[in-house]
Amino acid sequence: MPQTMNVKRVGWLAAATIVLGALIGAGAGLLTLLLYGVEHVMLGYIEGPQQPGPFAVPAVRRGISVTFGLTIAGVIWYLLRNKTTKVPSVKKAVAGERMPAWQTVLHVVLQIFIVGSGASIGREVAPRELGAMLAQRFCDLFHIEGDHGIDRRMVVAVAAGAGLGGVYNAPLAGMFFAVEILLVDVTLEKVAFGLGMSAVAAFVASSIKGHHTFYDITAMQPESTPSLMLFALLCGVACGVAGALFRKGSSWAESHKPAGKAILWQMPLAGVFTGLVATAIPQIMGNGRAAAQLGFSTFVPDTAKASGAIQSQAAAAASPWTLLANGAGPIIHTEPTLTLTQLWMAVGVLAVTFAAKVATTLLTIRSGASGGVLQPGIALGATLGALLGLVWILGFPADSVTACALIGAAALLAASQQAPLMAMCLVMELTEAPITFFVPVGLAVAVSSIVSKWVLSHNH
Repeated sequence: MPQTMNVKRVGWLAAATIVLGALIGAGAGLLTLLLYGVEHVMLGYIEGPQQPGPFAVPAVRRGISVTFGLTIAGVIWYLLRNKTTKVPSVKKAVAGERMPAWQTVLHVVLQIFIVGSGASIGREVAPRELGAMLAQRFCDLFHIEGDHGIDRRMVVAVAAGAGLGGVYNAPLAGMFFAVEILLVDVTLEKVAFGLGMSAVAAFVASSIKGHHTFYDITAMQPESTPSLMLFALLCGVACGVAGALFRKGSSWAESHKPAGKAILWQMPLAGVFTGLVATAIPQIMGNGRAAAQLGFSTFVPDTAKASGAIQSQAAAAASPWTLLANGAGPIIHTEPTLTLTQLWMAVGVLAVTFAAKVATTLLTIRSGASGGVLQPGIALGATLGALLGLVWILGFPADSVTACALIGAAALLAASQQAPLMAMCLVMELTEAPITFFVPVGLAVAVSSIVSKWVLSHNH
């Protein structure tokens, strides 16, 4: 039954928005700084706009880092899951299950540690769990139980969404994560509460970790085109199928995690496998930023004039294509500037990256690691979208591959998460894409959501 709005209730909502939002934002900012610190110590670099992945890190160091990171995490997770109170999922926490304090903090730190070490898994679950735990303590402190005042379940869900909004400076995505995935209930009050807390968290987090565009999409045409709408329709179908299969794969991997001592050898084995793959394909390491940027940075000057797309010198220098061409991968050789004659080579690189990212991510989850699949989902969508885009521009040079990658990223994420509004907003916020591209992105997301729902319902 909906609560009646009164002065006391509005006051509690405002207090929770500001206090919890600030605490969660501070936590998200500090977790980002922790990630940078782990990357610096383990891999000798810090991810950013100029270095989206460990391309310049020696192959041996990549392998040692990810193997050591997953080995240490495997031992601690074994002890954490078998010798003390287990940390429930965020969905279980929203349903009322208790998140233990120090175990949750350690669980969160471990997720950041393995991502910083190079493990192929997302880091966005960590701030969501921290937000949920802080919300439960907030409710305990002020005796918020739902009978009087605000509902505890809503506070915990909104706080978890604020963790996502804070760590990626994406308040819309944080709000939609809370109401679309956790609460599955969109009301005016929940939307306002969620957006307010995520906005506060994003502001505080950015003041701690700094602000920069997460993905560079400057090599994109300035305006959408009718042909891009057609591409969005077709890409939505492909990403709907791929996203549904990735969702099934990640669910299978999650349900088959080792429960006992098997984690002590399976996680190091996943580290060895990831390290071996990364000797040739360094962009698969980490939460997916490098692989996604490979898709977003795919630029073919031969067709750029027709689309109006321009790649700046700075963007070209930081492009994974340039970094790979400078010797980061001994097996996959690329050219810093792609031409039409090299198009099929680029298609091959993107296809191999897509397949390797799927394999390493699912193996990491299956081995016992905890983490998210939002960023890996964006990486898969961007590489698939760019791959399709390279073929598309042969017939429709007025479109850019970067725009195709943007559409693919949102479409596949929407399909894999079954959350179209959250997916679309997260990708648009992370890329700071022009508002006009909401139209083709929205079409692709709508199609992929329907297709993935159909695939999942027919493949039990």
